[in-house]
Amino acid sequence: MIINFSVENFGSIKDKQTLSFLANKSDHLEDYYIIEPIKGLRLNKLALIYGANASGKTTVLKALDYLKEICTNPFDRKTEKFDYEPFLFDEITPNQNTKFELEFIQNKLKYFYEVELNRNYIVKEKLYNFNPNKAVVFERTTNDEKELTSIKFGSKIEIKKSFQKIIELHTLWNNTVLGALLKTNIDIEELTNVSEWFNSFTNFFNADSDSKDFFTTQIDLNRINKKIIISFLKKADFNICDLEVNKKEDSHLRQLLLKSIREAKNDNEKSRYIEMLDSEVVFNRHLYFYHKVNNIDYKLNINQESLGTQRYFEYAGLLSILLEQKVFLPVDELESSLHPDLFNHFLLTYLVNGKKESQLIATTHNREILNNRDIFRDDAIWFTDKNEDSATELYSLADFDSSVVRDTTNVLNAYKSGKLGGVPNLGDYYIDLDEE
Repeated sequence: MIINFSVENFGSIKDKQTLSFLANKSDHLEDYYIIEPIKGLRLNKLALIYGANASGKTTVLKALDYLKEICTNPFDRKTEKFDYEPFLFDEITPNQNTKFELEFIQNKLKYFYEVELNRNYIVKEKLYNFNPNKAVVFERTTNDEKELTSIKFGSKIEIKKSFQKIIELHTLWNNTVLGALLKTNIDIEELTNVSEWFNSFTNFFNADSDSKDFFTTQIDLNRINKKIIISFLKKADFNICDLEVNKKEDSHLRQLLLKSIREAKNDNEKSRYIEMLDSEVVFNRHLYFYHKVNNIDYKLNINQESLGTQRYFEYAGLLSILLEQKVFLPVDELESSLHPDLFNHFLLTYLVNGKKESQLIATTHNREILNNRDIFRDDAIWFTDKNEDSATELYSLADFDSSVVRDTTNVLNAYKSGKLGGVPNLGDYYIDLDEE
């Protein structure tokens, strides 16, 4: 689980901004919102980010996703460059480094990870654990002139010199140590533990995501719980009583892969095609829903369903993952294609039933939840706003003192009126059509 995440000089974020899942002392709704992964550490399992368009809501999620990317998808060549933009509305920041900091829990241990980079290479990288005291796992620096990396492991880390050399060999100046580890056959408990955490970080999910095929495959392979999917859809009043996945091999794709294996230029290429052939990509799957109307079951292909039903099926898949796995799930525009009641239904179902160490962070424009203090905690609500430099500022509802927000305050009205920021600063409606 994430404790704190900080980012600096990334996209619309200029100065260091921190998203915290640390719960305050309030016991409000703690049975639904709070998880203690280790004794005494109270973490929120939900964070909702509000803000005007272009205020940086999505940038926060993209920063998290980018950190995952550089830790799980290492480069093959040292000439490859990082694909991101620093803060551009400044003369200095385009030439300054970007920094990420992440404090998190994995297997009952607390870790602190920080990485500093520019478009060309990793400048610095550090990993600490707390067991219980803070100790260095590794510190990495880069010689930019020689384009070489140096790694120093902590005194409590047992590692053979030969293993260290292998890791350094794969840690190109544009690769993280965690990413390089994935290219080796070396098992170092402390590093493997952290690597597993990043791999539990689910893909960035947004309004343009089309995950129907993914969740259909997961159901067919019994990797997500079909019963949860059906129950969730039933409760959402779609008249869906069952679902079915029809599976058929794609013979054309199989033949193409067999041909590619025969014509492979090297063993690595051949292995990739063999792996694809042995995987589930050679199968086409079609999802059908059964609707019960007047005691008669009607079978519809998912593409015959409304866009709202299709979208809610994807959310049912997300819910199944959140309820049954230890994951961190970022979702952009959570309310997309959803009626406000379905939005609340999804969130409350997760909050009521989510007992595992999973977390959901989502951006949204749905304001109705702010009208009911019975379903949200102040420290789970976040806002983004642009300052005078056009840079993103991130802050929590819990940051406001009692002069702005009291227990009796209608948060929705306060937000709509602009007292909390995070709303567009609009001009009047008049457009002078005669102006040249």
